[in-house]
Amino acid sequence: MKAIKVTEPFHLNLVEVPDPEIKDSHDVILKILSGGICGSDIQIWNGTNSLATYPRIIGHEFGGVVVETGSDVHSVKPGDLAAVDPVLSCGSCYACRIGRPNVCVSLKVMGVHCDGGFSQYVCVPESNVHKFFKNFPAPLLSLVEPYTIGAQVNSRASISKDDCVFIMGSGPIGLTVLQTAKNLGAQVIISDLLPQRLKSARSMGADETLLASDPLFLQRLYSFSGQDGVPVVVDTVCTPASLEEAVSFASPAGKIVCLGLKNQPSAIAMSEITKKELTLVGSRLSNRRFDEVIRHFEAGDYTPDQLITHQIHYSQIQEAFELLIKHPELTLKVGLTFE
Repeated sequence: MKAIKVTEPFHLNLVEVPDPEIKDSHDVILKILSGGICGSDIQIWNGTNSLATYPRIIGHEFGGVVVETGSDVHSVKPGDLAAVDPVLSCGSCYACRIGRPNVCVSLKVMGVHCDGGFSQYVCVPESNVHKFFKNFPAPLLSLVEPYTIGAQVNSRASISKDDCVFIMGSGPIGLTVLQTAKNLGAQVIISDLLPQRLKSARSMGADETLLASDPLFLQRLYSFSGQDGVPVVVDTVCTPASLEEAVSFASPAGKIVCLGLKNQPSAIAMSEITKKELTLVGSRLSNRRFDEVIRHFEAGDYTPDQLITHQIHYSQIQEAFELLIKHPELTLKVGLTFE
């Protein structure tokens, strides 16, 4: 079968690899129908993802149709549409024991630490396969995973209908955080450097949008949230400077959610956290959010189709990467079709 592999930084190829086989009674083989290119896939390609190992079949946003199951699989059957959770955990470390396998001490993410889903077929454990109960468009199966990131962020911040939320960055993850927060009843303001992305944010439910270069940025932000700051700040920009800004924007007793994985430190004085008694939490991947997101997809609570700006056949993966790298102003999620 064909698969998309990064053999080393800046070397992206379509390669021939063996078809997967059932090796465990709880294995499931899926024919991949769609995949979504994430910023972390670009970072694996350019060598800036410190977590990746090479060579690697990339792809952690993917879904398809079940074609074969092991003898002890009962939750899905051939013909079922499903999305795949790429998180693989040990089940026995402290994080796993307290129900947080997304930060397992031995965590592996498909497409990063081990081979992922950008291939014609994939074999995964039954526990990672999440079934759709309604017929659903194939290109949207791969969008469950990014929406689980948004759901995890909202859970980590305990966002509710009484909250005012400021999302820094209106890329795909920022938009999934937005739609999850709006579905919970929160008021949401979102910012970005690109006017085109703010237009998408407005169409996906943002109550207010802010251009990062607006000279009235702070005035407009505090006019929306209250002059004492923002109760909930979500940093999807993920730079050392953006985390510093998040701390400054947050109101006393406010909450900040950080998603960044960069190794560079931010210059934040501890007094800024202590004086405001801020709650600063990390949010990584998602913790068993797939079934929750699928229910919302099937109920029509979210509009994942608005995230996809381009659909490209997997055989044109070079062109897809070039589009994302050279034209961020034109793209949100570039979807790959495998049919």
